[in-house]
Amino acid sequence: MKFIELTLQSHTIVHGFDARNQEIIEKVVVESPSKKLVSVDRILSISEKYILIKYAFDRIIYWEYLEDYENLKTMLT
Repeated sequence: MKFIELTLQSHTIVHGFDARNQEIIEKVVVESPSKKLVSVDRILSISEKYILIKYAFDRIIYWEYLEDYENLKTMLT
């Protein structure tokens, strides 16, 4: 399994959907970013501000990351 190291900070957890098909979300704001090893197999997509990662129990998390978007694309290709 391949991992990449990222500096991640505040994030939004999508826990699923309610009876009206609205996302059940939890916003988490952190004081300072931290480095994490992320399994490349869990990455669903990246944007210039967020990386979308599969998580346990069918959750997904939108993490804010500090790395440069172009560098992150290079790391993943």
